Amino acid sequence: MLPERPTNAWTQGLDLPSRLFSTGRNDYELYEEDGEFVLSVEMPGFDPEEITVTWDDAVLNVAAEHEDEARGRRKTYHRRFRFPKNVDDEGIAATYNNGILQVTLPVATETTAAGKQIEIES
Repeated sequence: MLPERPTNAWTQGLDLPSRLFSTGRNDYELYEEDGEFVLSVEMPGFDPEEITVTWDDAVLNVAAEHEDEARGRRKTYHRRFRFPKNVDDEGIAATYNNGILQVTLPVATETTAAGKQIEIES
């Protein structure tokens, strides 16, 4: 039997990257290294232009929408990630390559402004 632990273990004072976000979905990896958070999200089937990444008040929002007109289908993705430390919003960068969105978020030493859309490079 697995031990019970809170969904947001980091809010309980634990600073273990593997426990930053505990959910049943395994479509992303998040860790902290060299003074920045690194988030990798598996998003196959999307074009970079279909993905929107925004930062607002310690929450990273990842959204995407793909219309497959030939098959009459619409694919959407939406996920929010709350961060336990201040992030330098001017230093946030995102890349999309081979179906993987990678976002780097530098940890700030002082409070930063809230709200920004992040450009995705491919």
